Amino acid sequence: MQDELKLLGGAMVTLALATSALVVVPHVQLRNGEPPAALKPYTAQQLRGRQVYIENGCIYCHSQQPRDKSQAPDDQRGWGRASVAADYHYDTPHLLGTMRTGPDLFNIGARQPSADWHLGHMYQPRAYVPGSIMPSYPYLFDVKDAAEPGDRVVNLPPGHKPPGKVVVAKPAVLDLVAYLQGLDHTYPVLPAPPVKGGQNGTK
Repeated sequence: MQDELKLLGGAMVTLALATSALVVVPHVQLRNGEPPAALKPYTAQQLRGRQVYIENGCIYCHSQQPRDKSQAPDDQRGWGRASVAADYHYDTPHLLGTMRTGPDLFNIGARQPSADWHLGHMYQPRAYVPGSIMPSYPYLFDVKDAAEPGDRVVNLPPGHKPPGKVVVAKPAVLDLVAYLQGLDHTYPVLPAPPVKGGQNGTK
């Protein structure tokens, strides 16, 4: 019985230490953190698109957390600098992701700013990235005989447009694209150091 109490006590102490190190201390350190000056809150459309991103399981194949050079060659892949906690100031819930079946999307808005590219890629990924294993999302689009006033027609590459039809984006995919375009964290994390001696470097 005494050994069991020691084992239970040791387990409780270990759990308390782990909780303190992984939950309590980070919460205390980050709870009053300020976002970088260039980081803007999501617009209403981007928030709707973020929900579409969640509902369609994008997080299961894409991360949003480029790693440090010492951990992975993410900067060489064009994914940008390593992310920091302040980059996620407006994210609730956080969409860090753990899988990289597809590329990291932390800066997809900087790498691919074109709405036409995103819309076409969502309709048929292999038209833009040969050999892509990303699923297409045809239910986010309507295929019509002709566009109607106010329709957002998707400009697809030759050979991928339904013959005699037009592909029109539904509101949900327009919101999703707005969210993806907003994923641009190319701003500096730290302010530039002051120039000694004035702008021209003279004292």
